[in-house]
Amino acid sequence: MAPAPRRGRMQTPHEKTVFVAGATGYIGGRLVPRLLDAGYAVRCLARSRLKLESRPWTARPGVTIVEGDAASDAALLAGMRGAAYAYYLVHSMMAAGRSYAERDLELAGRFARAAARAGVRRIVYLGGLGETGDGLSEHLASRRDVEAALRSTGVPVTVLRAAMIIGSGSASFEILRYLVERLPVMVTPRWVRTEAQPIAIRNVLHYLVAALDVPETAGKTLDIGGPDVLPYDAILRVMAEELGLRRRVVIPVPVLTPRLSSLWIHLVTPVSHRMARPLAEGLRNRVVCRDNEALRLMPQELLSVQGSIRAALGRTGSGGVETSWTDAGPLPGDPAWAGGASFEDRRSVVLRADPERVYRSVCRIGGGNGWYAADSLWRIRGFLDRLVGGPGLR
Repeated sequence: MAPAPRRGRMQTPHEKTVFVAGATGYIGGRLVPRLLDAGYAVRCLARSRLKLESRPWTARPGVTIVEGDAASDAALLAGMRGAAYAYYLVHSMMAAGRSYAERDLELAGRFARAAARAGVRRIVYLGGLGETGDGLSEHLASRRDVEAALRSTGVPVTVLRAAMIIGSGSASFEILRYLVERLPVMVTPRWVRTEAQPIAIRNVLHYLVAALDVPETAGKTLDIGGPDVLPYDAILRVMAEELGLRRRVVIPVPVLTPRLSSLWIHLVTPVSHRMARPLAEGLRNRVVCRDNEALRLMPQELLSVQGSIRAALGRTGSGGVETSWTDAGPLPGDPAWAGGASFEDRRSVVLRADPERVYRSVCRIGGGNGWYAADSLWRIRGFLDRLVGGPGLR
């Protein structure tokens, strides 16, 4: 068992209050309950109170919901006043499309200014691991710009830079799983030979929480990664092994551009090409930790790539996925203020069966089980939906 991080003096109520921007996202939704377990009072910024309240931990003592947007100075100040720490876990890739870099820079600047005005002692940011210099992809370069914006007002910032995060429901994990499950032979870009140092979601969450208890992390940029450094094609092989599938054949070619790669990822996985493109561009950069400083300051047992994938598959198979990459963004459908009329095609039938049995049957419709009629037409419909950028059939 890994030793616990060093703790300083007894903390006051002010020092035990944390503000989290991005609590409805993949990382934030898992971080908040762990902060509560560590004894912190947590204020969560959310555009939709209704959406956040769907999380079971919002009913726990110590949780306060601050309804508002990360672009609202008033909402940021309301959430940060009286808080000692502030987590910035906001990313605009899904919401802002091609202009996500500009949007992220604007939001990070607002966050930093609000933190300074509110007297926040430290900002914690989860960024992207990768080499420095002109070779960075737009996605990773944007992460560096966000780091600079968060530091611009003088509030100490702890930056944790991670490469691929492996966990049930993460975009990286879902891309890997769908590629391996659906493609026994893959014609891929050359980036499959780029080295990466993936990290398990549980290890990321440990670092995010432990950083508050380790004063030496203030003002530092720390690389975080698991124990393995592997090229992406090797990670694909580990995924196939854990899924119990035959070894996948990977054929790298030099002609696939990031745009073509993103379209290819979109056709095979649930990830949209708009989100896949910056991710595909970033895969050309080698993402390996420069040192083990984070592990020295915040010791823990790191999961291997195989262990991370096995744990994620176990959570997926048991239905215990806490959060998903699709959780970020507003609620699906029209918001309450949208107004207008909507039309429903509602039909009913009387069944001689208990509700639980009927519900189980309804939940099995689609996917590998098929539909009650015209399976081939449903598959065509799903294929056409994916061609125009939709999610297709799941």
